[in-house]
Amino acid sequence: MTQEKALHFADEWIGAFNAHDLAAIMAHYADELEFYSPFIPLLKFNETGCITNKGDLERYFQIGLSTYPDLHFTLHHVFVGVHTLVIYYTSVNGRLASEVFQLNERGQAQRVFCHYA
Repeated sequence: MTQEKALHFADEWIGAFNAHDLAAIMAHYADELEFYSPFIPLLKFNETGCITNKGDLERYFQIGLSTYPDLHFTLHHVFVGVHTLVIYYTSVNGRLASEVFQLNERGQAQRVFCHYA
């Protein structure tokens, strides 16, 4: 993972969410994935806080976009690791957030861990 690739992923990811473009959002995720977020139970999607298939992830994001019609993310920083990146940003309702993305060979997220302040 290079800083340039990480910044490109983060900019496109933030832009897709800010545009409320579900197809563009979903393009960032692999078909087989693990997605962990404390918002999953908060939005009453499931109680485990984990989504393991792309169809469910798309439905979850649709609920999120509907629940937060004024959703707008502000990117603060991108951290680079080995096959991973962390996006640090302001999320819904001004909450600070950080998401760890493990990408596959096609540059799509296959494992994601979401964290909120």
